[in-house]
Amino acid sequence: MKGAWAMTENEFLWHRAPDLVPYPAALAEMEAQARGIREGTMPERVWLLEHPPTYTAGTSARESDLFNPRGYPTYPAGRGGQWTYHGPGQRVAYAMLDLSRPHGMVPARDLRAYVHALEEWLIRTLAHFDVVGERRADRIGVWVVDPATGREEKVAAIGVRVSRWVSWHGVALNVAPDLSDFGGIVPCGISDYGVTSLAKLGRHPTMGDVDAALTATWPECFGPIPGAQG
Repeated sequence: MKGAWAMTENEFLWHRAPDLVPYPAALAEMEAQARGIREGTMPERVWLLEHPPTYTAGTSARESDLFNPRGYPTYPAGRGGQWTYHGPGQRVAYAMLDLSRPHGMVPARDLRAYVHALEEWLIRTLAHFDVVGERRADRIGVWVVDPATGREEKVAAIGVRVSRWVSWHGVALNVAPDLSDFGGIVPCGISDYGVTSLAKLGRHPTMGDVDAALTATWPECFGPIPGAQG
């Protein structure tokens, strides 16, 4: 159709927002991008950003799991899952991909493989900082065992939405957020385990270091980054 974005190997957006992005603005932009990908008018995109302190509710979120003593804004996210916190010091990576075609280790139209690849992307990124990230069969996200306490804690969350085989939303890796803010919710509906960060684990990379690791490990999971920008 006229004006369509004919996908070629050089059309893919990969970039980082320089400032905090309010959650409603990010939702609107993701939704527009996903719609454009479906219509063939916009390219696939990975968007690295941070949000102001915010609680977001997935489609399974329970009101009883929100406490919010600091009065942070709350928003319905439209993704799967329950309550999640986003804030400064947390690297959020939103992936808007056409899953009707394969991407690296992800076959076409395979949602389970896509989530597995997102987990693998985070695990390999953590390995750049000598942190062992692990999966758990009964809970989503990426987990670590705190060497100081022996306790399992979540270091990264995953929440996706797929609309007509175009993905949006993505992952959130705790680099150095204020972990006390997670006390305003039951994170992802799981109260038996804690939340951690690279900083709490004694790792202190810059956000640029984390972005470099995410960029380096993406091709291992999803294939090359064609024409990467930013």
